[in-house]
Amino acid sequence: MTGGGRGPAPAGDAAAENTLTRPPEPDVALLEIDNLQVGFDTEDGLLRAVDGVSCQVDGGRTLGVVGESGCGKSVTASSILRLVPSPPGRMLGGEIRFDGTDILSLPREELGRIRGREIAMIFQDPMTSLNPVFTVEKQMGEVLRLRFDLTGEPARARAAEMLSTVGIADARSRLSSYPHELSGGMKQRVMIAMALLSEPRLLIADEPTTALDVTIQAQILHLIREMQAETGAAVLFITHDMGVVAEMCDEVAVMYAGRVVEQAGVIEIYERPRHPYTKGLLMSVPRKGQTKDRALPTIEGVVPSLLEPPKGCRFADRCWHRKRLGEADRARCVDEDPALRSLEGGRVACHFPLKGDETPPVEPPPGAGLSDPVTSDGPPPGTGVE
Repeated sequence: MTGGGRGPAPAGDAAAENTLTRPPEPDVALLEIDNLQVGFDTEDGLLRAVDGVSCQVDGGRTLGVVGESGCGKSVTASSILRLVPSPPGRMLGGEIRFDGTDILSLPREELGRIRGREIAMIFQDPMTSLNPVFTVEKQMGEVLRLRFDLTGEPARARAAEMLSTVGIADARSRLSSYPHELSGGMKQRVMIAMALLSEPRLLIADEPTTALDVTIQAQILHLIREMQAETGAAVLFITHDMGVVAEMCDEVAVMYAGRVVEQAGVIEIYERPRHPYTKGLLMSVPRKGQTKDRALPTIEGVVPSLLEPPKGCRFADRCWHRKRLGEADRARCVDEDPALRSLEGGRVACHFPLKGDETPPVEPPPGAGLSDPVTSDGPPPGTGVE
């Protein structure tokens, strides 16, 4: 990463001696989420946005979290730093351990030692994540002062260097800008620069490249990988872009309706997804060279209400694979909640996991020629596993 390795340690012996800053112990994952449950009180009752999520990330590794909007990805990420607004949100159970320390049980005054220092987050919406009354320099300078005790011209030079690295032209002059003077894409790049400035041990990236064009997106992804290679940081990467997942991640956790329904290595997920929902996500990605008269597979229906989730599989009503099962097996999907269980090197929450050759049905679009059959074989392009 441009600018060399880590900066000086934070001022004060207490911060240096804090247990959260020591190297992780052998065989202990840097981040462990165990049976996390997060709810929101609403006028209609308790909405369980996250319901029993468990996963872990080792130092130097990247875990991708995918799933459609509303599945609980961002709430899970916010919970790691205890940023879920309360009320209406509240922790219902579970543990989040960072380097062996349970974050959820820490006193509030201890959180400042990890937020922005040991754990940094790139938020999904830069419009509301930057302080509108402070300049870019003020906000980036605070990171450098708290993390590295760096102030004055050295801090200004480091901030300008990082802005230039994330693709902002005339970086020094932009330091004096306020957030409202920047475009949406520039705000996003400032957020990314601030997160990478602290060289965290864990980087949470929540849709970090959504507002960026593909050229800047490639630069940002390269920068994250470079930072990770130099510092050994763990990365929790939340995205809808399956191509980015294939490029960035070592493991993938697929979420649906507040739960992880499948988790495995990235190659395994793309080459042999075991959950019907995972397969549906992959098959809905357009392919290179696909013509307009070829329809994409779709996942019919909507996500069930998390105010009153179904007692069985939460994907059952939308599951294309279930429709091909016998009557007794279909009834089991509706009546019995599948546990997340180990299966051939990964984990899947499905009573009848896919064997590898099943594909969702594809209906030809109106006007498609009958002589031009529609197929849905193989992984989507640009994934590196074609």
